[in-house]
Amino acid sequence: GSTGFGGGVAIPHGKLEGLDHVTGVFARLEQPIEFGAIDEMPVDLVFLLLSPPDAGADHLKALASVSRQLRDRGFVAKLRGAGSEDALYALLVGSETRDAA
Repeated sequence: GSTGFGGGVAIPHGKLEGLDHVTGVFARLEQPIEFGAIDEMPVDLVFLLLSPPDAGADHLKALASVSRQLRDRGFVAKLRGAGSEDALYALLVGSETRDAA
């Protein structure tokens, strides 16, 4: 599935044989790409979410969590402004920790 949220954010997602847990990959693109987003704006932030075929509820829970974070304009601005990979990692892991609390 593909979700172009608008505001330059996309969350492509799906299920993949061979995975044993939900996996996410984040990319901040140097050059925005067309993604068919609802606002027709190009995308520069992509969070790929992949799950095992039998991870129905876990996949939806992860998708909801990622969606919630990437709808937060302040958080998205921090992702765009992060000056290093370490800063991006800290933002993403920090948001995961907050969601689990």
